[in-house]
Amino acid sequence: MLRALIFDVDGTLAETEDLHRQAFNRAFADLDLPWRWDPALYADLLTVMGGKERLTHYIDTHHPGEAASLHARAPEIHARKTIAYGGLVTGDGLPLRPGIARLIGEARNAGLRLAIATTTSRPNVDRLLAANFGPDDTPFDVIAAGDEAARKKPAPDVFQLALDRLDVPAVQAVAFEDSAPGIASARAAGLPVLATRSRYTDSHRLDGAFSAVSDLGEPGHPHRHLAGLEWPGDVVTLAALRAWHAGLR
Repeated sequence: MLRALIFDVDGTLAETEDLHRQAFNRAFADLDLPWRWDPALYADLLTVMGGKERLTHYIDTHHPGEAASLHARAPEIHARKTIAYGGLVTGDGLPLRPGIARLIGEARNAGLRLAIATTTSRPNVDRLLAANFGPDDTPFDVIAAGDEAARKKPAPDVFQLALDRLDVPAVQAVAFEDSAPGIASARAAGLPVLATRSRYTDSHRLDGAFSAVSDLGEPGHPHRHLAGLEWPGDVVTLAALRAWHAGLR
């Protein structure tokens, strides 16, 4: 029986990554740091999972001579970035990707449990959910985020944490991811993965996903099939997910 759906956030629930990039740049400007991350550089930096870890990697690789002093400032930089990101999400709005709200609604109405497993920090998750579902109506039963897991993706820790909190075995859940490290993380936790491409993971190999599509699709606005399982009408529905999952037994 399919009992739970577990979603990554950045690039999966919404195209958040460019707002994260803009938020980092605002933090740099606020703190008089002469840095600017353009989209090409940020795409490279996204191979490092987690915003704090990404900042550490950037300092080590681009400013090694000042690393000690810059690492001491990193908590302040990241805190400013989190505030800036929240303002961008609240002010500009950030819609969910095609099919996300529909599938979450279908799952919620059918009594499935819903979880988030992400390397982003909890305030970022809360801002995105509040902007799209309202401050008091999150559909998610469990949120495993940021520093709660000892190791970042591609380690399985954050997905395992979500499964433990759901009290659901991996064989009764499906994960949704957009990146190669995310797919590896979910698979290492024993989860089947449905992959969708996002703006900043367009070049990623999606090996390990049982299905890869451009997005979940909407009636009248089908997705583009990329690899693996194809979906009726090119739309991922709960009924189709349940039918596929039942065929695994």
